[in-house]
Amino acid sequence: MYLPFIVFSTLYLFVINSMTNTLVVQKEIPEEKHGKIFRTINVLITILITSSFFRIFHT
Repeated sequence: MYLPFIVFSTLYLFVINSMTNTLVVQKEIPEEKHGKIFRTINVLITILITSSFFRIFHT
């Protein structure tokens, strides 16, 4: 029952990271800021996915 959601979430996180990488390269952001940008976006997307999981399966 949870498997489609987990697969979708993993794919979604991968796509967002790919888009972030494209943005960082295109905007020529310095290398030392890459880790902070990816960490921030990954934390925010993880919060979004977690809240979506609880909303869908536990309400």
